[in-house]
Amino acid sequence: MRLLPRSLTGRLLVTAGGALLLGITVSASVIAGVFGHFVLQTLDLRLDTEIALIARTLDRNPDHPAAALHAGDLPPFDQPGSGWVWEARGPFGIVRSVSLGGQALSLPPDPLSDRLRDPPPAPPDMPRPGAPFGIADALRLHGMPPDLRPMDGRDAQGHAVHYRVAAFGQGAGQVTIVTAAPREIVEQPLRAAATPLAESVLAMGGIMLAALAVQIRVGLRPVVRLRRMVAEVKAGRLRRIAVSEPTELVPLVEELDGLIVANENAVAQARTHVSNLAHGLKTPLASLKLDLADAPGAEGARLRLLVETMERHIRHHLGRARAGGGVASPAVILLPRLQDLAEALARIHAESPCHADLDVPSDLHVRCDPQDLDELLGNVLDNAWRHAAGRVRVTARADGKRVRITIEDDGRGLSDAEIDLVTHEGRRLDEQSAGTGFGLAITRELCALHGGSVMLERSTLGGLSVTIALRGA
Repeated sequence: MRLLPRSLTGRLLVTAGGALLLGITVSASVIAGVFGHFVLQTLDLRLDTEIALIARTLDRNPDHPAAALHAGDLPPFDQPGSGWVWEARGPFGIVRSVSLGGQALSLPPDPLSDRLRDPPPAPPDMPRPGAPFGIADALRLHGMPPDLRPMDGRDAQGHAVHYRVAAFGQGAGQVTIVTAAPREIVEQPLRAAATPLAESVLAMGGIMLAALAVQIRVGLRPVVRLRRMVAEVKAGRLRRIAVSEPTELVPLVEELDGLIVANENAVAQARTHVSNLAHGLKTPLASLKLDLADAPGAEGARLRLLVETMERHIRHHLGRARAGGGVASPAVILLPRLQDLAEALARIHAESPCHADLDVPSDLHVRCDPQDLDELLGNVLDNAWRHAAGRVRVTARADGKRVRITIEDDGRGLSDAEIDLVTHEGRRLDEQSAGTGFGLAITRELCALHGGSVMLERSTLGGLSVTIALRGA
């Protein structure tokens, strides 16, 4: 099971979102705990104040404590059913608040009974009681009852109750005062604060998560830009990656640029070696071809065919070296190349009345090695020029991501069977004209090396129509 997404953005969002959720949960729990503790402290203070008031009343009225205590009951301890109650036990008996309605105070069975049965000894610095219950000395020394202990339990109806217990004196003169209040007084404010607290925490979390998403988007923008620039280099629209920030990406960019340079150098060296080999073989092959031109018989024909085969292989591998190597082809403007080729062919075939009509947009680009483009267009144009009656038409249009270049002539043309025949390497239908018959095959190979294609069909001018499809820029 995959815990993290594959993308870097997803991983950052998941990890940061998880940490944010944990932090918000802990913060909400701490805030709720602090608030609950504050409310409980306020309740304890109210109960402790009531204990001190009862203790002083007992100290001042040792003979008639019940009447004095009932006369001094303050709200809400004087309201039956309020849940705010107290009970005092000592030599005078048991006195209960008016709010108890004469009923006994429900006490937690074990802890409280132990404390009531075995109260802790008085502090060693407490003087011997001078008053009947020893309360005055305790209050004078401590300001509050010396032994205040919190307890929690449930009343006779099963409601949660919070107690405070204070013990004075020791032995037979011990006085124990218990005050209690509904635990709901603590829980109600917590419930009331829970909704706005949760809403505030969720709103804060949402804002922080949105800010985190923006931060990740902004932080990863250089990575996205780098990816686009690498794609531009691959497509041949850029030669180098120019990124100066963030500084963390600069070493990576330098390595990528170094890789691009090394690749270009390796391709350039391979091209140089192949070109040198091709040129080194061309001269002796040309001499051998001349020597065999007049060789009689079948043996001479066989040798001439072998020489032509070697020439074809040399041209083929030279073309692959120029087009291959993993370096993207540059964007080449098409119209100037066609104009130069038309002018050159017009001079070569000066005796021919043929002329070329170019219908090519001036801003049309193709992705192809310039030398390969000249060779494949030159082969087709030369063939059209040699077979045209007087006109060659060249049109080029963008077709989606491709550029289609159509070269037509008004010559005799070819039938479907002849078109199928000339697609084979070295096959020629016109044995009287110059040429090896490999021009169209080389054009097909070069187009294929650059991701293109060649299609032959009948032209509306009456001759042959050759359509070359190459990648646009």
